[in-house]
Amino acid sequence: MAKSKSKKPSSRAKAKHAAKPTGKATARTKSVKPAAKAKTAKVKTPARPASKPKSPKVAAKPKSAKRTPSAKAKAAAKPAAKARATAKPKAPPVGKAQIEKPAPPVARAKPRPPQIGRDWSATLFLPKTDFPMKAGLPEREPELLKRWARLRLYDRLREEAMGRDKFILHDGPPYANGHIHIGTGLNKILKDVVTRSQSMMGKDANYVPGWDCHGLPIEWKIEEENYRSKGKTKPDLTDPAAMIAFRQECRAYAQHWLEVQREEFKRLGIEGDWDHPYTTMSFDAEATIASELMKFAMNGTLYRGSKPVMWSVVEKTALAEAEVEYQEITSHAIFVKFPIIRATTGNLDPYELLGASIVIWTTTPWTIPGNRAISYSNSISYGLYEVTGAPDGNWAKKGDKLVMADALADNLKAAA
Repeated sequence: MAKSKSKKPSSRAKAKHAAKPTGKATARTKSVKPAAKAKTAKVKTPARPASKPKSPKVAAKPKSAKRTPSAKAKAAAKPAAKARATAKPKAPPVGKAQIEKPAPPVARAKPRPPQIGRDWSATLFLPKTDFPMKAGLPEREPELLKRWARLRLYDRLREEAMGRDKFILHDGPPYANGHIHIGTGLNKILKDVVTRSQSMMGKDANYVPGWDCHGLPIEWKIEEENYRSKGKTKPDLTDPAAMIAFRQECRAYAQHWLEVQREEFKRLGIEGDWDHPYTTMSFDAEATIASELMKFAMNGTLYRGSKPVMWSVVEKTALAEAEVEYQEITSHAIFVKFPIIRATTGNLDPYELLGASIVIWTTTPWTIPGNRAISYSNSISYGLYEVTGAPDGNWAKKGDKLVMADALADNLKAAA
């Protein structure tokens, strides 16, 4: 390399001309002339500082400068590069090169204080509808029922279903003796589901509600509210006038609670013929019952028999079988001998059966006094057995002849 004859620049001037960047990092930098008559040369990227910041990459090669710069140029560029690296670690290289823009530092957001009193419902992405946020069923449901009444919903359903196949649901009626409860409410709701589904399947499903207005539950309420609570004595029902007056009290009581329960069932949204219910105390229903009973009498299917009827000694009235609760007891299982008095000729040896006994086994010994017959089966094999030995005091004696099922002979021997 040729030595320059120009005036030697100072170190401050060298640093100024050799390493001062022009413009931003993304702009092209101009070549530096360290001395007069010195040819353009590519200056190497300055060394990294102690903190080791990442240096930008050079994207393109310079156009010329095959020769290396002089030693004086190197000496002038080094202190300037060090000073520049100390001030700004990411110094751009000198030369006509395209410099990539360094990545900006990642900014960390400061934690925000908790927001108090903000309406967080505005942050939910929900569909826009006209439905209110609050159901308000105690206010909305009565409005729906009034709207159904204005539209004559029940009548319109009956008109639309006219001519279809009928679906009749026989309603087991509740007692008209108080407010509805979870049992009666669930009963009516399930029936409403059935009739509505049948209507949607194309049938004429007309629901006719009913009430049971007879029986002990209503009589019990009358006695409790009109007599016992007031210290009165129950009227003597053997007196016709007192009996009629007592029945009128029961009828008025049942009619009152019928009206109350009807409104409570309507409040549940149950649809039916509430204006024309059937009741067991209506005169039409009683006349129908008498008419149907006469049909049984005319065709010969009505007969008179004996049946135990439970009687309440406290209430002085009959009890239904469902109203009777039995106390559980422990009973003994017993074997019973029924002596054979006569034997028909249809047996293989009728004379052999005379003096023998038929053995039965039961777990209900209290039914023995009312026993009237012993049942046999054609599919069971029976045999005649003679007792050849038994301990003293045993119910089976030596020489007894016993008739029993062959399959139970071994069990009887073990029991004896």
